[in-house]
Amino acid sequence: MEAVTVGLVIQLVTTALVIVALEEFGGAVSKRLAKKAGAGATVVRDLGVLLRIGGVIAIATNVLSATRIASEFTTLTVSGIAALAVSLALQTTLSNVISGVLLFNDGAIRLHDSIEFGGVKGKVIRVALRNTWIKMESGSLVIVSNSSLSSGPLVNHSATDRLSKKYALE
Repeated sequence: MEAVTVGLVIQLVTTALVIVALEEFGGAVSKRLAKKAGAGATVVRDLGVLLRIGGVIAIATNVLSATRIASEFTTLTVSGIAALAVSLALQTTLSNVISGVLLFNDGAIRLHDSIEFGGVKGKVIRVALRNTWIKMESGSLVIVSNSSLSSGPLVNHSATDRLSKKYALE
């Protein structure tokens, strides 16, 4: 019985350490991407929260499975149903977040870029995971979802040189 308890503790500690290491690695990558895109600290914080939630869910699932409170099949089934419910509930938000990450990674927009999108022309003043804020020449503020920006057409007047060098465009 004690060998099972020791094995269980080792398994749970190992899983927790792996999840913490993955969170730290993901946090470092997200910080680098956010800085590269010119985004603020809120983007890094939001990504960190998402990583922590995923880590807590993974640890809870492992604890339930390892303590035999729930079998692997039950744990897998409950996890799948929970993931489906969350993804359906957050479909629009997840689409905006994924689009935001892709916009950061591609370097399509950065802070202070002069862009034009859907009849709106102005300067990017905030880039977040879910939306981008554009200040028009008239002083009006336009908030556009990142999924809308990704679906385009988006004209970035400031990024021609930067993107030409990055993607070796002629």
